[in-house]
Amino acid sequence: MSERVFVEQNFETVDLSQLIAKVGDMKAGGYRLGQICGVVLDDDTYEIIYTFDKGHQLYNLRLDIKIGEEVESITGIYWPAFIYENEIHDLFGVQFNHSALDYQGKFFKISEETPWKPKK
Repeated sequence: MSERVFVEQNFETVDLSQLIAKVGDMKAGGYRLGQICGVVLDDDTYEIIYTFDKGHQLYNLRLDIKIGEEVESITGIYWPAFIYENEIHDLFGVQFNHSALDYQGKFFKISEETPWKPKK
């Protein structure tokens, strides 16, 4: 059995205005999209983590947005991102603009609209 080697992940914080350029750099650098994850930081802020992989090394772009801010879709660069973007839209209410495949909040059948969006 071979020994596992664990490598620390890299995290880079980006602004909304930098997101598309940074994601484009990841694609140009040969990275594949691993996942996009959303989480509530506090009553008015979300954190969205974009994880990329190249040679089993992960690189993460961290985007913090205020609730109600809209995010440009990365489906023009990584088409399969529509899955993660629609999931985050349905669960948190984050609007992704110019998505290649937008389910308009109907990606999941859920009993409560945007169940993970903080209630004010």
